Amino acid sequence: MHVRAANIVRAGESLMKLVSDLKQFLILNDFPSVNDAISLQNQQLRSLQDECDKKLTSLRDEIAIDLYELEEEYYSS
Repeated sequence: MHVRAANIVRAGESLMKLVSDLKQFLILNDFPSVNDAISLQNQQLRSLQDECDKKLTSLRDEIAIDLYELEEEYYSS
């Protein structure tokens, strides 16, 4: 009876190890999902970059207008 119980325990441990190996293999070798995650992050970062570029361009234009007004005031006085 003890031998049979030991065999069942050993088989259970073997199955748990196999499941663990399968999970690890799936995580490490699931290239489509990794590529999808990278593509999604790239899109998000490009969107953020576009927003920052628009804000910087807007700030540059506002500063140029203010500088022009200040120069006009300075040189006219």
